[in-house]
Amino acid sequence: MSTVGAYLRLARAGWILVREGVVAAMPGDQLEGMPLFGWKVAKVLSRRRSKRRDRPERLAQAVNRLGPSYVKLGQFLATRPDVVGHEMAHDLASLQDRMNTFPEAQARAAIEGSLGQPVEALYAEFDGPVAAASIAQVHEARVATDTGLKRVAVKVIRPGVRRRFQNDLESYFLAAHLQERFIPSTRRLKPVKVAETLAQVTRIEMDLRLEAAAISEIHENTLNDPGFRVPNVDWQRTGRDVVTLEWVDGTKMSNIEALREAGHDLEALAQTLIQSFLRHTLRDGFFHADMHPGNLFVEDDGTIVAVDFGITGRIGRKERHFLAEILYGFITRDFRRVAEVHFEAGYVPGHHDVAAFAQALRAIGEPIHGQSAETISMARLLTLLFEVTELFDMQTRPELLLLQKTMVVVEGVARTLDPHFNMWKAAEPVVSDWIASNLGPRGMLNDAGEGVGALVSLVRQAPDLAARTERLSREIDTMAQKGLRFDPETAEAIGKAEARHSRGGRVALWVIAAALAAIAWQIS
Repeated sequence: MSTVGAYLRLARAGWILVREGVVAAMPGDQLEGMPLFGWKVAKVLSRRRSKRRDRPERLAQAVNRLGPSYVKLGQFLATRPDVVGHEMAHDLASLQDRMNTFPEAQARAAIEGSLGQPVEALYAEFDGPVAAASIAQVHEARVATDTGLKRVAVKVIRPGVRRRFQNDLESYFLAAHLQERFIPSTRRLKPVKVAETLAQVTRIEMDLRLEAAAISEIHENTLNDPGFRVPNVDWQRTGRDVVTLEWVDGTKMSNIEALREAGHDLEALAQTLIQSFLRHTLRDGFFHADMHPGNLFVEDDGTIVAVDFGITGRIGRKERHFLAEILYGFITRDFRRVAEVHFEAGYVPGHHDVAAFAQALRAIGEPIHGQSAETISMARLLTLLFEVTELFDMQTRPELLLLQKTMVVVEGVARTLDPHFNMWKAAEPVVSDWIASNLGPRGMLNDAGEGVGALVSLVRQAPDLAARTERLSREIDTMAQKGLRFDPETAEAIGKAEARHSRGGRVALWVIAAALAAIAWQIS
């Protein structure tokens, strides 16, 4: 029944995409055979009013009709331009995660069920919703403290959203399996693996304790950062279905006029935003991966406060080395070194020629040096870089694609604040400091210290490792002399499983035989 339901949900989604003109808006001129025929049919079946909208508007309308899980799917696929293409990823990135609010009574029930206390015992005052998204909505509330009432933001999970996501995930997996089966050219993109990643991401995002943990970690990482902070978590009022944070008083970064009227230095804000993002990425390896203007506030003193940490990204030390050396190599026009980094990191298979790869990188880097710095987009550079690496069989790196997508968004916000924003000038202090700390003499000392620590840990485990090795050696010798033996419980379990399998096979054969007999009887 669940498979039938998945097919029905998939058919409904396809019909809505056709009717809202999303399929017709795709570039189909280069198609041939049945795909071309299907594209032409989709153009005929599109609603008349959808033809007057551009593609992002059509996409937004379709996703809003499909429901919250498709909003989240769209946002996730926006991080995978390798799967949907760069143009579609750009369109998906513009999707706004705004949904209708749900009743306050349901929010109260979710809080009480998660925290095990009445709302009145947790909050001195609890108001209606102020914003709603696909997974949760936010309420303003107040808690009693020694100095009086303190305003807080209470994020509550949307009722029934887990079941809805689970049902829709079945149709996503079905679509991925069908794609792998019938479109062999897309198998390199691993659509089933993409669906598995989406399932894991949504499971994490729908446990608000994990979002609270991300907020807490980034809060600690940024305690001493100039001009940037994240809210405090109220852990006593946080559970699986609810997270309570300090209330943020500030102006949304999307409201440029209000920022200007409040007297904020927009150029300084743009620089602080970029430097903060690069600092989190290079220094901490942990960054807010949804930094659109609606998730950024500016307080009266000019401090940027980030909210909504449902999507975060992590990159390891190797990836940070990779990113820093790429940026530095392009700045210094050392394309050979940038190519070598890709091979050293194992991102490009060793059978390719380093010199040929360096030549491809030069085709990206040389045009940059003919432009003024303020017109060079770091995000665009990374986009071109990933396009070139595809030609050299570079395997998909989801964490780098998420970083690329976030950098595109952050750089776009910075240029909205300051149209003449010089990305490279703003990034240079952070990148240079990180390179000096990690790739220079200080970095060698740090790596040596980590190596000594790993060696000490290995020495401590040596007796245990030796005992395990000796025990394994004895067991292998015994198996070689006497063969592989099972204990009675294992043998009995294998026998029962085999019996069940045999019975299942016999039942299947009888069903097939009965069906054939019925067919033969009808024919005669």
